[in-house]
Amino acid sequence: EVQLVESGGGLVQAGGSLRLSCTASGFSSDDYAIAWFRQAPGQGREGISCISFSDGTSENADSVKARFTISRDNDKNTVYLQMNSLKPEDTAVYYCKLEIPSIAGYWTNDYWGQGTQVTVSS
Repeated sequence: EVQLVESGGGLVQAGGSLRLSCTASGFSSDDYAIAWFRQAPGQGREGISCISFSDGTSENADSVKARFTISRDNDKNTVYLQMNSLKPEDTAVYYCKLEIPSIAGYWTNDYWGQGTQVTVSS
């Protein structure tokens, strides 16, 4: 059974930092990616960062590009999201998603973590 476990959320003051972790288990693949999404109250889920475990390429959304850094530990199947200069508008539940391409690559099999709350006070 594929599982994703997130940790690292919490309450922080504006300008502070947090590091989120997401550890994936229960699968076997060398070609996969993990992405971070967030969902603020009353809003849709927003993709903010992703990284490939096969070649390390990554991408950040414009809203977080200068402040958030994604990294990975292949041996631990873990991805980290270092969040600096946090703002009240970063307050949301943060989710990680494991994306495993299908054999022919036409779609991805996606698995979600349970989410971790990040609250930034002003």
